Amino acid sequence: MNEPPAERLRAALAALLDGLPPSQAAAAVERLITTYRGATPTDAPILRDRADVAAYAAYRMPATFEAARHALAAFANAVPGWAPAGHTDVGGGTGAATWAVSATWAGTRPVTVLDWAEPALALGQEVAAGQPTLRDTRWRRERIGAALTLDAVDLVTVSYVLNELSTADRAALVDAAARAARAVVIVEAGTPDGHARVIEARNRLIDAGFRIAAPCPHSAGCPLVPGADWCHFSARVSRSSLHRQVKGGSLPYEDEKFSYVAATRLPVVPAPARIVRRPQLRKGQVLLDLCEAGERLHRATVTKRHGDLYKAARDADWGDPWPPAAPDPMG
Repeated sequence: MNEPPAERLRAALAALLDGLPPSQAAAAVERLITTYRGATPTDAPILRDRADVAAYAAYRMPATFEAARHALAAFANAVPGWAPAGHTDVGGGTGAATWAVSATWAGTRPVTVLDWAEPALALGQEVAAGQPTLRDTRWRRERIGAALTLDAVDLVTVSYVLNELSTADRAALVDAAARAARAVVIVEAGTPDGHARVIEARNRLIDAGFRIAAPCPHSAGCPLVPGADWCHFSARVSRSSLHRQVKGGSLPYEDEKFSYVAATRLPVVPAPARIVRRPQLRKGQVLLDLCEAGERLHRATVTKRHGDLYKAARDADWGDPWPPAAPDPMG
């Protein structure tokens, strides 16, 4: 069990496709992608049966896992020493965010995965059966919308769900999460619309008394001009043969673009600034686009004259805090 969670997840998902013809799996994924891009009524599950769920989970679950893991890691850095005693994964489907929480904080905790699609819940339970840290997980069918009530819990995650809800249901879900949880992490697609949904949720969480832990270095207004730019990040995902069959191409990876907000009632130490674009390497310098406290966007130029900071800038990645934390003298 020393294998990284991402590798265990990929192996479990590959096993799901045994006996399912590759052409059938690819056709199911293409149909489901088309459906997800349209208008989705909240009372009509898209994943109809096990074949649908197996194909779509094998295709999408690794990307959802990586995006959620990046968001949760940024949150964990802002609340050092804390770990959730319990977790509710709203609209969790096959449980990608549940795996990501397990990869972020060691140990076991009671987890509840809520989703409207019974085949997704059944398959999520099957995939998680070989993961000891997920043994205390309950998989419960619930309609995700205005009528949803949540039990008190340390952490609520909502990943790639808001896009499926009406404006009123989105607001109700965020408010329910804020009432129930000490920490809320929301992940959406890294598109202008996804960013807009995240900002909408961010504002509601702040109004409910939450502090922003990540990615923002502050809980003030977002400095990005709506319609002109959007905040998003990128997570690298290893591509399976199913990915290559559906999308074509030969690269062994793809980049999942996502937007997120992590907010909490806990004391937080947010990053001084966040790198919000891919760093640009020039001869003898690195250009960093930063979101800083004070509702400010700033481009910093780090040169060789900055010594160790220049070395850190060359190794920095999109989404990282800046400047990097000083090394622990005890560790």
